[in-house]
Amino acid sequence: MLFETIVVGPLGVNCFILGDKQSKEGMVVDPGADCDIILATVAQFGINVKYIVNTHGHFDHMGCNRRLKEKTGAPLLAHKEDLNFLVHASRSATKYGLTVEDSPEPDLFLTDGMQLQLGARVIEVLHTPGHTQGGCCLYLANEKLVLTGDTLFADSVGRTDLPGGNHDQLITSIRTKLMALPDDTIVWPGHGPSSTIGQERRFNPYLND
Repeated sequence: MLFETIVVGPLGVNCFILGDKQSKEGMVVDPGADCDIILATVAQFGINVKYIVNTHGHFDHMGCNRRLKEKTGAPLLAHKEDLNFLVHASRSATKYGLTVEDSPEPDLFLTDGMQLQLGARVIEVLHTPGHTQGGCCLYLANEKLVLTGDTLFADSVGRTDLPGGNHDQLITSIRTKLMALPDDTIVWPGHGPSSTIGQERRFNPYLND
């Protein structure tokens, strides 16, 4: 599998580019900013973007949605509960002194248990509300990795003091959906360094209170 992390935008979002070497089908996850760099990496990999996916609707994770759709023709996928964040992203960004283009509406809504395919590779959608009501993680069992968006970080969890956030719900999502994964599953969060499920199970202070 082709796999690349690009840290984009002033808030340091981890944008992920995944691709299947045989089929050349690819996916861009959380294209928050720096569209030219993302598109250049897609071209370097020689993949055809099959999906553009937002793990949640916050403005720092979706600033290139419109441009990527226009350049690749790929459908945009996000959870319906975060639709309002996506289409009003510019309004949210101005509160932080930043400028972001509103996202188009998703072509397809993510749902819990949905399976996306890149060639023979299967990506399972895990709905993990708490950071936002539409927060989702993407699990690749064969590759032993999970993209957790802003649900779970290395030694931390997503903030829940923003609209739609709920701390108890977030912890429940992590315990029931993510802590059910094998310990050697690599955690790739929406910001910051990677970890593993086992590491977070044992040492994450928010899960061991």
